Amino acid sequence: MSFEMTEQQRMAVDGLRRFLGEVIEPQFRAHGEGFIPRDKMQAWQQQLAEFGLINAPHESCWGGLELDWQTHLRLFEEVVVTSMDIAVPTLINAVGADLLASAAPEHLKQRYLPGLMTGELFIAMGISEPDVGSDVAAVKTRAVRDGDEWVINGEKTWISNGEYSDVFVVTCKTGEGELTHILVDREEHGYEVRGIPKMALNGQSTAQVFLTDVRVPVRNTIGEVGAGLRNTLVTFERARCHMAAWGYGLARRAMEEAIRYSQDRTQHGKPIAGHQLIADKLAVMATEIDAARLLALRAMSMVDAGMRCDAECAMAKWYGTEVGVKATRDALQIHGGNGVTKEFIVERLVREAIIGPIPDGTTEIQKLIVARSLTGIQAFR
Repeated sequence: MSFEMTEQQRMAVDGLRRFLGEVIEPQFRAHGEGFIPRDKMQAWQQQLAEFGLINAPHESCWGGLELDWQTHLRLFEEVVVTSMDIAVPTLINAVGADLLASAAPEHLKQRYLPGLMTGELFIAMGISEPDVGSDVAAVKTRAVRDGDEWVINGEKTWISNGEYSDVFVVTCKTGEGELTHILVDREEHGYEVRGIPKMALNGQSTAQVFLTDVRVPVRNTIGEVGAGLRNTLVTFERARCHMAAWGYGLARRAMEEAIRYSQDRTQHGKPIAGHQLIADKLAVMATEIDAARLLALRAMSMVDAGMRCDAECAMAKWYGTEVGVKATRDALQIHGGNGVTKEFIVERLVREAIIGPIPDGTTEIQKLIVARSLTGIQAFR
């Protein structure tokens, strides 16, 4: 099994990398870490869509490029290296569009997929709640059928794209032990959104979403009633591979910054890159980044092949995000006191990386998934 880039992938990645370096990064650095308004984020998403972000793995009838998820993962890594604040909406739109493409009724596909593919529209996915994280089956947001409508009540939290969202796919309890996905149009059906300030990634939107007696047509059900848990687990496979790229993409940027700094900075009469302990840190970074990328590409190749790969995706997410934490921390250490200043970006990379092991299942949850695949014994209940 080889994960060398094809010529098509190499051309796509090289073109995107040049565009990010010449256009997006200067604009993002000029903006700073404050919240990015919707119109600016939308403009960036539309530009990135031209390079295959969001739309690479989707069908051409909806505006997709009919490439594979491995290619999208390669492209996503490049965006992470430039800006996680811009990468997060890209990820949510890609996996949200995939859920619509695979499970939504035709009228929802026709209405929303073309806009998602071009970056014009934003989608948000509502799974987590104040008392519900990794245990998806414990969702409390309830949808009660009233004739031809669902009446939805509940609160979702940690919702990426919340403040940007045009549509919100809500995981609802529709019966005893029964979860269902329902699409809520923000303009037509309405929901309240409040931003959540965090230690990092405040440029993009992470929000609480409140649904109070929200009435939605039953025809906005995505997939079969009761299929919400199964469809969520499929979505997790794609998301967790991208979360791995969150980690090793930040690690790669931190390594690049550390290499450059260690070549320029001198101590004891020579560049610090020539000191053995610095060389050790750089060598470990490079090796662990490659290992993390290979784990994610293996898992995504299984997604592309239609194989079950929950354990492989869990391995990739766990290892990739933890590599991000370690590598960014070591890069900051290489920078010494300069690393904690705003003059150098490694302090931002550390703050962004430390978030990665939490979303889409914590490192601890990923380890339980891997162990279950080995023993056949369920650790949760």
